[in-house]
Amino acid sequence: MSATSTLTQPLPSDRKLREVPHWVNGQTLPGKSGRFGDVFNPATGEVQARVALATAVEVDAAVAAAATAFPAWSAQPALRRARVLFRFREIFERRLDEVAAILTSEHGKVFSDAKGEATRGLEVVEFATGIPQLLKGEFTEQVGSDIDSWSMRQPLGVVAGITPFNFPAMVPMWMFPIALACGNTFVLKPSERDPSASLLLAEMLKEAGLPDGVFNVVHGDKVAVDALLAHPTIQAVSFVGSTPIAEYVYREGTKHGKRVQALGGAKNHMIVMPDADLDQAADALVGAAYGSAGERCMAISVAVTVGSATADTLVGKIEKRIQNLQMGDGMKEGAELGPLVTKAHLDRVTSYVQHGESEGAQLVVDGRKHALTDEPSKNGFFLGACLFDHVKPEMKIYREEIFGPVLGIVRANNFEAALQLINEHEYGNGTSIFTRDGDTARDFAHRVQAGMVGVNVPIPVPMAFHSFGGWKRSLFGDHSVHGPEGVRFYTRLKTVTSRWPTGIRKGVDTSMPTLG
Repeated sequence: MSATSTLTQPLPSDRKLREVPHWVNGQTLPGKSGRFGDVFNPATGEVQARVALATAVEVDAAVAAAATAFPAWSAQPALRRARVLFRFREIFERRLDEVAAILTSEHGKVFSDAKGEATRGLEVVEFATGIPQLLKGEFTEQVGSDIDSWSMRQPLGVVAGITPFNFPAMVPMWMFPIALACGNTFVLKPSERDPSASLLLAEMLKEAGLPDGVFNVVHGDKVAVDALLAHPTIQAVSFVGSTPIAEYVYREGTKHGKRVQALGGAKNHMIVMPDADLDQAADALVGAAYGSAGERCMAISVAVTVGSATADTLVGKIEKRIQNLQMGDGMKEGAELGPLVTKAHLDRVTSYVQHGESEGAQLVVDGRKHALTDEPSKNGFFLGACLFDHVKPEMKIYREEIFGPVLGIVRANNFEAALQLINEHEYGNGTSIFTRDGDTARDFAHRVQAGMVGVNVPIPVPMAFHSFGGWKRSLFGDHSVHGPEGVRFYTRLKTVTSRWPTGIRKGVDTSMPTLG
């Protein structure tokens, strides 16, 4: 393998668009469906590539390759599987800037943010290299007369991951490192909006010594998703995306007898108490609401201020900070706010801003007025940071996930009212509180109905050795991703009870066996 993938090389102007192929059985596989999707450069609005959209036949080929590879891969000692991942980690770390560049090129996030995404994904690989320890079972000697009992965790078989556009490297890396370490083989269906990072991952895994067929990539739309959900060979499906699709994936996957973890949408709240350091809170809110143009499932999109004085001061501080944000092409030095991923998504987010105005929320900062006019970014999918004050719980911009650079301020009279807002919302992904009061923080952490909680931490994404997942309509299924939950999801528990002949026969006994 070359040190630099052809996936990231720009095409001369006289050549046709680059085509993003599938990856099956250790090699690229050109699309055969005749259907393609456009891959844009969000910073310029130009189509830079087209991605093959798989048919059910192409999905079946990827699953067949994974099924063929499974017996030998699952039979490898866990330590050998870990060594492949360790080599992958070293290769990935060397090529991290290359990965980040393709993320910026296809998603639009600024380069520093893309490097952060890649680094967080790498942390899961590091966790997965400890799989020999993580797969250790339990043993009990002499549970009964001359009887021992022990447990083991064994791989499921062929598993699939369906991942979103907002984290083209990190979210797949939430899934496949642990799945592979546990002995499964994997089929990845990444977002067709920014697909190239998945092929970089496949190239690096092959370079690390992963056997052909253990990791496969098929691109596509609903046709590919439905084929994966219905395929009889696939044992489990991991999904991250919007709540309607997460619910669909969970329903269809479980209907076909699969184990499913489906992470959905979010409306993450941050409570700001009167005793909080408001400069710290304002900095945190600007970073958490507008980083990656708000296209994060853990983005803070609602700030709940306790007391009018808190709200007035905080809004002023946020407004001042927004005015200093540098918007532009994510590869340009100093850029802090990049474009949205597609024109369609830009239009969707802009429509929410319009709804907010029509519903009576106060638009303190209108990011629609900050569109770039310089060449070549004037046609990019840019929206400046938007700030609403006096948002009410009945408003659409409060109830629904916007997934863009839009922050709403909801004013609450006291802590109990603020907490009630969060607990009554349909989503329960992540939440945070900023306060100096330990009693309030502890009470909040215990009573709030959300899966991930931050105390003076705006984006409480767990480290790789903990698990990531929300509550309520933010997660469908019984398992969160990565960490110990990831190991449990990608394995089945088996318990063995063993007795060796002692030379004493007791004859036939048809009663319920006991271990006494």
